[in-house]
Amino acid sequence: MLYPLNGKLQHYVWGGQQFLPEFLGIPAQKNQYYAEWWLGDHNSAPSLIEENGTSQPLNAFLAKNPTALGEASQAQFGRSLPYLLKILDVKQPLSIQLHPTKAQAEAGFAKENALGIALNDPTRTYKDNNHKPEMMIALSDFWLLHGFKTKRAIIETLQARPSLAPLAEKLAQQSLADFYADLMQAEQQALAMWLNPIIQANQTAYAQHQLSLDNPDYWVLYTMEAMQIPPEKLDVGLICFYLFNIVEVKKGEGIFQDAGIPHAYLRGQNIELMACSDNVIRGGLTPKHVDIAELLKVIDYREVIPQIIPIAPKNEPVFTYQTPAKDFALTQVSYQQGEQHRLHSQSAEILLVMRGELKISENSTALHLKQGQSTFISADSEYSITGIEEGYAVIARLPTQL
Repeated sequence: MLYPLNGKLQHYVWGGQQFLPEFLGIPAQKNQYYAEWWLGDHNSAPSLIEENGTSQPLNAFLAKNPTALGEASQAQFGRSLPYLLKILDVKQPLSIQLHPTKAQAEAGFAKENALGIALNDPTRTYKDNNHKPEMMIALSDFWLLHGFKTKRAIIETLQARPSLAPLAEKLAQQSLADFYADLMQAEQQALAMWLNPIIQANQTAYAQHQLSLDNPDYWVLYTMEAMQIPPEKLDVGLICFYLFNIVEVKKGEGIFQDAGIPHAYLRGQNIELMACSDNVIRGGLTPKHVDIAELLKVIDYREVIPQIIPIAPKNEPVFTYQTPAKDFALTQVSYQQGEQHRLHSQSAEILLVMRGELKISENSTALHLKQGQSTFISADSEYSITGIEEGYAVIARLPTQL
């Protein structure tokens, strides 16, 4: 079965003002931020599904129609959609953050429930009991922080800056875990001693666009400007630019974020697909709740060599990106005008038109979808996609090897 599906906007302050309204074909309100477009059944912002001319939240629909998820999905993930599909417009840097494992999420959620912290309390860290591995595919050239560099690379980065050289000596004598814990609990005076000389030395070069984007000094000044961070009240998250990999993901490429890997989106637009969770443990660069103690408990200190997910090959119109995730998979379907693809949904799927226009058909049901429009596809559906206007769509689903 095919059902029209309408997502939910999230108006976080780091979002842009034009990209998502233009993508969705809606008018942009003045002085409004458009950060994320959610497609899924997460309780905090469930999508609306249309059935027989009436709309209802997707989580309510699935509670009444669990067979739409498919037997394998229900057996492994219960009566809810295991993934959440998003489109993001990152105008300003996001927080230094990471996501828990399933066991950590279950323990943290139960603990905060026992403490009586309301789900909408701004000091709440665990919004649900699920883990949140995630993948992204860039819709523009995209910059992010992703995992710790090798200890040797961190030491070299610190040694290259006189005000950070004492930190290089400190790290040489410590484990990365102890070193990072000390830094993330540093007082304002220490942050000023480390960072202000760098900020002052690079202001002119930054203003004249002379700093390269792989230079952490650039991102420190960019973040301070974008987030209006004053030099007298430095954010501890700024120090992470010297410790984590600064990664450029070209348009069409992607990256996977596993549990515990620290990261921060810096600039660009992307498609994001994740396990259905809103658990984010933040360590700085945000007006939201920062929980350093929990971050230090959950963080994965492994040295990461970023693995870029390659662009979808042009000779494969139906292409599934490879990740280690068990909760989701992302398939891209490209189509020319009049071109048809026949597909089968093993589990529940969400299709989102990224560009162009298509007709999706199953038995006697047919929907015409344009850019920004989406449909919910029940499990065990045989359907076809026909291009009306050249473009492509993405389909969120479970991996076929379930």
